[in-house]
Amino acid sequence: MKTVIKFFIAFLLLFYAYTPAFAYIDPGFGSMMLSLILALVTTIYFLLYSFVIFLKRFLFKKTDLSKTKNPFVIYSDGSEYFSVFKPIADEFEKRRIPLLFYTSSKDDPFFECDYKFVKGKYIGKNNEAYINLAFLKADICLMTTPQLDVLQLKRSKFVKYYLHIFHGITTSMDYRLFSLDYYDGVLCDGEFQIPLIRELEEKRNLKKKDLVVVGSTYMDFLKEKLKTIPKRESENFTVLIAPSWGENSIFNKYSNIIDKLIKTNWDIIIRPHPRSYTVEKNMILEFQKKYENNKNVIWDKNLDNIYSMANSDILITDYSTVMFDYAFLFDKPFLYTTFDMNRDILDISDIEGPIWRYEVMKKIGFEINNKNINEIVSLIENIKDNKEIKLKLKEEIQKAKDIAWFYRGESAKRAVDFILEKYEEIKSC
Repeated sequence: MKTVIKFFIAFLLLFYAYTPAFAYIDPGFGSMMLSLILALVTTIYFLLYSFVIFLKRFLFKKTDLSKTKNPFVIYSDGSEYFSVFKPIADEFEKRRIPLLFYTSSKDDPFFECDYKFVKGKYIGKNNEAYINLAFLKADICLMTTPQLDVLQLKRSKFVKYYLHIFHGITTSMDYRLFSLDYYDGVLCDGEFQIPLIRELEEKRNLKKKDLVVVGSTYMDFLKEKLKTIPKRESENFTVLIAPSWGENSIFNKYSNIIDKLIKTNWDIIIRPHPRSYTVEKNMILEFQKKYENNKNVIWDKNLDNIYSMANSDILITDYSTVMFDYAFLFDKPFLYTTFDMNRDILDISDIEGPIWRYEVMKKIGFEINNKNINEIVSLIENIKDNKEIKLKLKEEIQKAKDIAWFYRGESAKRAVDFILEKYEEIKSC
């Protein structure tokens, strides 16, 4: 009803403001007109979108997820997030406690696991998955997906408690607006994430969430995986290029970076973000074709990034959290590119003061920008041969690791302990 009222108000204002008798529209009036038109279009979009979601829920409310109630559910919206959930699934299996694992990836590595107490199912992608999840019956649902109850992913009235877990060493400030606002609890990697979430809760007048520091299941998974990595074959100096995706990624901002590196005798591993293969498919295909005859260029398509990290000596990335994986697991140097951040669409827009991630990047990494991009080879040469730089870097990495990655090796146990405690609390209410 509120949306309908807003629609009619915007329409009336637009109708009243438009005056065809004038042959001249001053800048102020034009700006007002533009704002009103944008408001009208936005209102119509969300009105129609809300109706479509309502209709879909009405038509498809008989979903498999609504048939029976489950105490514990995990939802993963991509196979790349299994490294976050596997330690928790393993802990449930170890304790012989039933758990349901729902995924939006048909090829999720979960289906290769031999679990007896943990059961899984593919529930579709995007809207199909969201419609299913809107009728989920569970006591506790654990997800990495941000913006619960903001856009497509709606809370189910049959779920008592939604719990968020981070899929890398980061903060919610890197997420889109209202990323964690409607979660009931958050499993944190370290204490550094808590003040930022509390600040948003206060400014947005939100109910306080349970914020529990358990460590990083994702990092614990990678650390354990390291034990299975074969010994490195090549002794040649190797550069790993592992960007994120989108307009601020390396491939979009500094597409000639590979051209500069292939002139050396170094090996170059290129590991695009998994989403690049779908949303930036044509660009990736162009790069692969361009460098297909360069024997020192290797493309890494493994689900886990641990293999390319273990077989390289230095990382080049952008704003991807892979920088922390690389530094924390291997004590190796990384370079990161500057990027244009639109704060208005991120949770960081409501935060005052410095953000830990962007401060620590400067201490444990080396910035690439428009001024030094042409000297990237000499920049890397200076880093790789300078023992003093590497020693100081190792000290700073250790400090950052102690802040951002608590309870190393214990995250799954602590996470499941909290989930079970919360379950008992829910049952008693």
